[in-house]
Amino acid sequence: MMPKQQEIEVPLLAALEKLGGKARPQDVYAAVTKSFPELTEADLAEQLQSGGSKWTNRIQWVRQTLVERGEMESPMHGIWAATAKGLARLRGNPVGGQPVAPPLQVATSTVAPPFSASQTPASQVAPMPQAQILPINFEETVDDYLTAFKAKLLQKLHDLDPNKFEEFAGHLLRGYGFQKVKITGKAGDGGIDGHGELKVGLAVVKAAFQCKRWRDQVGSKEVQAFRGAIQGQFEQGYFFATSTFSKAAQAESIKIGAAPVILFDGDQIGQIMIEKGIGVKRRPVELYDDQIEELFESS
Repeated sequence: MMPKQQEIEVPLLAALEKLGGKARPQDVYAAVTKSFPELTEADLAEQLQSGGSKWTNRIQWVRQTLVERGEMESPMHGIWAATAKGLARLRGNPVGGQPVAPPLQVATSTVAPPFSASQTPASQVAPMPQAQILPINFEETVDDYLTAFKAKLLQKLHDLDPNKFEEFAGHLLRGYGFQKVKITGKAGDGGIDGHGELKVGLAVVKAAFQCKRWRDQVGSKEVQAFRGAIQGQFEQGYFFATSTFSKAAQAESIKIGAAPVILFDGDQIGQIMIEKGIGVKRRPVELYDDQIEELFESS
C-alpha cells in the first residue's frame, strides 16, 4: 500500500538533503522510493486513470504542498530544491522564531471573538491572515472516495432482506450481460441461486450463478460445492460474494476438465454496479491534467 502524502513530506526533504539540497525530479523520485522499501512492483507500476505513474504523481503533489509552505523551491528549470525552512524542518528547528507548519492539508484562519467597548478598536487591529489553501491531489481523492463509496454500497446490500437481495442479484446479472435470467433460490440446490445465458464472444453459454452476502472470506470448499452442483448441467458458474475469496478458492475456480467458476468479490460487485449504473446514479465531475511538457516535445 502506498504511503499517504503527509508521510512522504519528510522523506522528500531528506532525499533532497542527501542529494546536496537540490536535484532533478527523476533523481528525487528514485531517492524517495528508497525510503519506502515496503513498496511493491505493483505499487510502482500502478497508473492513474488519466495515465502516468500514481507514485511519481503523489510525490509531485507533495512537492507542490512543500513549495506552498516555503519548504521547497525551484531555483532553475527542471530542478527541485529544499529551502532553509525545509532543511530546518528536518532537524526539528523553528525558522525565524516561528514553528514549522504542521503537515496539514488545509490551514484555515482563526475567527476572532467579538470586541467589547473596552477592547482595542477594530480599526487598530491587524487584519486576519487569509486562509492558506494547500494543493489537493484531487485525482487521488477521487480514488479514495470510490473505495469508500463501494464500501457503502456493500453495506447497503448487507442490509437488504433475502427477497430484495435475490431481486438485486437479477439486476446485477442482467447488467453484467446475462439473458433469460431465472432466480431459483431453492434450498439444497448446492448454492445455485439462479441461471441464465451469457454471450461469450460469438457463443452463448448456459451459466448458473451464486450471489451471496457474506462477510467472512469464501474458501475453496464453497467453490467446490458450487461446481459440484453445476457440473453436467451448466457450462460455467459465476460466484458473486460481497466479501473476498481465499487464495485456495481462487486456485479452485479453474480446474482442467471441470466447469470453470468465475469469482467476483465485493470490490468487483461494486465496480459492476458503478459501471453499469445498477442502483447507482452517476454525476459527472470535470478533472484537468496539466500538459505543459507536451507543448515543447516537438520544438
